[in-house]
Amino acid sequence: MTRTRDVEAQRQRLSAATWAVLAQDGLTGLTVRAVAERAGCTTGLVMHTFPDKLSLLRHARDLLHERTAERIEQAEAAAADPRDRLRAVLSQAVAASDDKRQEAGVWVAYAAAAVANADLADLHRKHNRSFLARINRLLAEAYPDLAEDVRADAATALVALVEGINTLAALDPATYHPAEQRRAVENALDRLTAPGSVSSGG
Repeated sequence: MTRTRDVEAQRQRLSAATWAVLAQDGLTGLTVRAVAERAGCTTGLVMHTFPDKLSLLRHARDLLHERTAERIEQAEAAAADPRDRLRAVLSQAVAASDDKRQEAGVWVAYAAAAVANADLADLHRKHNRSFLARINRLLAEAYPDLAEDVRADAATALVALVEGINTLAALDPATYHPAEQRRAVENALDRLTAPGSVSSGG
């Protein structure tokens, strides 16, 4: 049992170090040596868990998905009705705090690496499509009169809005500040109920 706890504690320490290096120094700064220095351990210890930069990147992306999914689950569970659930999830997803801007920086660094790596791109698509499916479901619950194709388009637009504004906020938090991010989400949701925006199927 002690051995299991030690291994888990070591993995968490390396996870935190990987995250910090990627958020602060970006893709070019992410090396086994940099993670070891941040974690206060040897490169051999890092490589025992993450043998190369690719495995570090995969772990960072999985960790990002786990963190955001946990927060989103909590936000959805706490909301009172379907429209509040949609609003809560989208509001939770934007980078409206220092921690979330750090996460957005990790996302940007990972996406840059994924452009040239099919395995990383596949992992990114898997997690992104999971979020897209959630938004599609929440839209169906919140706006049951939306035609399926309209709902799918709306889900894609909302996810693109959130991911896009997160990327911009990571690089320019003064312009894309928390209030601006929340306003962008609210305006997008308002357009769903604007005259002529809702189409029923059939």
